[in-house]
Amino acid sequence: MKEAAFYHCGAGGAIICDLCPRGCIIASGGVGFCGVRRHVAGKLYSLVYGRPAAMQIDPIEKKPFREYLPGTAAFSIGTFGCNLDCACCQNDELSGCRHLDVMAAVPVREPEAIVRLAQHYCCASIAFTYNEPTVFAEYVADVATIARREGVATLLVSNAYITPMAAETLFPLIDAANFDLKGFSDDFYRGHCGGRLAPVLEAIRFFFRLGRHLELTQLVIPTRNDSPDMIRAFLDWVGEQLSPEVPLHFTAFFPHLRLTGLPRTPRSTLERIRELALARGFRHVYLGNC
Repeated sequence: MKEAAFYHCGAGGAIICDLCPRGCIIASGGVGFCGVRRHVAGKLYSLVYGRPAAMQIDPIEKKPFREYLPGTAAFSIGTFGCNLDCACCQNDELSGCRHLDVMAAVPVREPEAIVRLAQHYCCASIAFTYNEPTVFAEYVADVATIARREGVATLLVSNAYITPMAAETLFPLIDAANFDLKGFSDDFYRGHCGGRLAPVLEAIRFFFRLGRHLELTQLVIPTRNDSPDMIRAFLDWVGEQLSPEVPLHFTAFFPHLRLTGLPRTPRSTLERIRELALARGFRHVYLGNC
């Protein structure tokens, strides 16, 4: 285990995690909501630092990035754990794992080794993806620091559920991000993934102000986040707070996990959303999974 960053001591010997907006209060021996940050003897430790449970070479377009280093390969890594609980998570075998013995069995790969592997396989970038990279922020930061020195780009595929304190440390190390907005209402965030919308928007605004490459993705779920009013609110926010030049990805939902009773997203719904976005001045609109 490696001592984590972003925490402070609370009352009664508990530790308060400052990594994400949950602010987990963790008693000795306990773990946070994400399942991968553990309180041991007055300190907080990352259980997944240096332990990538998934490694793969992907086309960068699969992440998805459509307007950053097109046609190149991304060395993609993920660990276990997540700080949200999305009802239809597509990577729940990673994000939902809470078995400490499984985590401990993953071979250690130091940050330098990840960069060397990316270079060996001629990958132009390293993508932190699959599960939520925020929960292994210390590992992301160390890999990204070395990658920048070696001329390898870094990509963050994230839910943006992160505190300003952690974002100020992590985001400047990242070259490009694709943030997944789950839906554009606080009620949806609370009901669908047990989070809140406001911290996500704050984090995305901060990354945009850094001047790094930004793309946004929304999984369009029938009857849940596909209403015209919600889509218009999302487009209004991006246009006003960010820029109509930000590439947008709208992807089709497939029944999974706790939402197996819903139908898959019709292509016609995605096409309607694309037409709405184009009519509002967005020029970079992509559809996925359809």
